[in-house]
Amino acid sequence: MSQPRFLCIGTHHKTGTVWMRRTFHRFATSRDIPVVRVNGKSTPADLPERGPALVVNWSSDIPTAILDLPETRALHMIRDPRDVLISGARYHLTAKTGNEKWLARPRDQWGGMNYQEKINSLTRPLDQMRFEMHHKHKATLREMLRWPAGHPHVADVKYEDMIEDADMARMRQIITDFDVEGFDVDGVLQSYWEQSLFGGQKDGRKGNVKDHVKSGKAAQWMRKLPLEIAVEYHAAYGDALIKLGYATDGTWIDQCRPAAQVYADDAANV
Repeated sequence: MSQPRFLCIGTHHKTGTVWMRRTFHRFATSRDIPVVRVNGKSTPADLPERGPALVVNWSSDIPTAILDLPETRALHMIRDPRDVLISGARYHLTAKTGNEKWLARPRDQWGGMNYQEKINSLTRPLDQMRFEMHHKHKATLREMLRWPAGHPHVADVKYEDMIEDADMARMRQIITDFDVEGFDVDGVLQSYWEQSLFGGQKDGRKGNVKDHVKSGKAAQWMRKLPLEIAVEYHAAYGDALIKLGYATDGTWIDQCRPAAQVYADDAANV
């Protein structure tokens, strides 16, 4: 069997996208490996006929026909949806729309306001989070559920595991097992370390990383998800949490606190 030559990377909004993009883009650039951006309409014919390539989609909209290729190996990362909700609701209030063009697109459904204007028009943090939950977050959750989990060419990982991978053992094993042409283990790990919150980004985040990442810690929902939202979230998306492996039932709600306590703590820690 010939050596794999396509390394696919798939993430979702607020699931470690900046981390993975910077890690693998910078590595590929340093090795003159082409970066191919694909989507659901792409086909194997869109990939280079020879040599390695980094194949990416930051909504994990990678066609099964590409994943099925014997030459393909893929890394797919998800994150606890409750933390995705918290991160997204915060980020979309102030995100630079040049980086997130969809945020600036006027919508008839909101009287011509764009997403960022609409979420900012809601003065209560609870309402902002509720809006996020039923719009961008809902779309992101659907993407994670749509992914063909368990594909033999794919390493499915959770952000929570990788952010604790300070000795890089998990990433080393993945890249070693993949053995993709051009993606040498030591080189990938060096780039991975440089772009990780436990590595090169630990003592100071700049630019796009600083804009996107405020904490990066796992299980933030235990401290920051208001009970009022947790109850609604379980009713709407409890089954999704179970399917993605982040809950077994609805008892997680009991770990959440009322909004008054959550926001009082946030104000005290500013």
